[in-house]
Amino acid sequence: MILLTGATGSIGRHLVRRLTDRGAEFRAPVRDEAKGRALGCPYAVGDFDDPASLTAAFAGVDRLFLNGPGAVPVDGEQPMVRQYTAAIEAAAAAGVERVVKVSVWHAEPGSRLAQGAHGVLDRRLTAAVPGWTLLLPSGFLQNLLLPGAFTPDGRLVGRYGGAPVSHLDCRDIAECAEVLLTGAPRPGESFVLTGPQALTDRQLADRVAHALGRPVDLLPLTPDEVAAALTAQGLPASFAADLATLLREVATGTLAEVTTAVPDLLGRPARTVDTFLADHLPALRAATRLP
Repeated sequence: MILLTGATGSIGRHLVRRLTDRGAEFRAPVRDEAKGRALGCPYAVGDFDDPASLTAAFAGVDRLFLNGPGAVPVDGEQPMVRQYTAAIEAAAAAGVERVVKVSVWHAEPGSRLAQGAHGVLDRRLTAAVPGWTLLLPSGFLQNLLLPGAFTPDGRLVGRYGGAPVSHLDCRDIAECAEVLLTGAPRPGESFVLTGPQALTDRQLADRVAHALGRPVDLLPLTPDEVAAALTAQGLPASFAADLATLLREVATGTLAEVTTAVPDLLGRPARTVDTFLADHLPALRAATRLP
């Protein structure tokens, strides 16, 4: 039995479909019955903010897919550290044999935001459950479809200072997780997942333009300009400053490497940017305000 956390996210919803199609036995933890019914898959009510409620969710579980929301601080605290820790402790108590966790590339305790939070959690996982496997993805192509990826006049917002990023499709992350959850175990291994090539913001805008059949301009922002915009939207100044620091790191090329982990795990090449854009054209048109 697989327990699949983050079932409604960019990775989780694809993994739900994959596991359903193959007839795998799994369930997803949810906070309330309505969310469970909306998922359309087996579920169990449990709240990672209430560790005592997780007993039923972990009953009979021998494999865990651990993924969830990002590391946005609330009142100066990282809720994901507390929530993931509760899941890790519940997995250890339930005797879960295999945990596949989605971390981030360059996770390290003491780093900023998600890198620091996952750095702490990865160490807690590896100490608690011997059968751990980590997925360390590069940037998500699905972020192109989120609010703020494009300006109201359809320009791509550039944040990486001309450095290439090996963006990948979350569908590939889900399929890698499926292989690791249902196939032969790969305990103690970490996989850096990337797309098949690294593109600059300008190159990415050109690919979007080709998909849409019209010019797409680029609005490059410095890390400080990104931080100022987030602060103006009401986000904490400390969060904005930490994000600016991470953007400066990416601008040095920290996400530029292309690895073979996706094709090694899946036996096929990682999906290209062009394939992603073609498969999500209606959503892309909406994101760029194109009628």
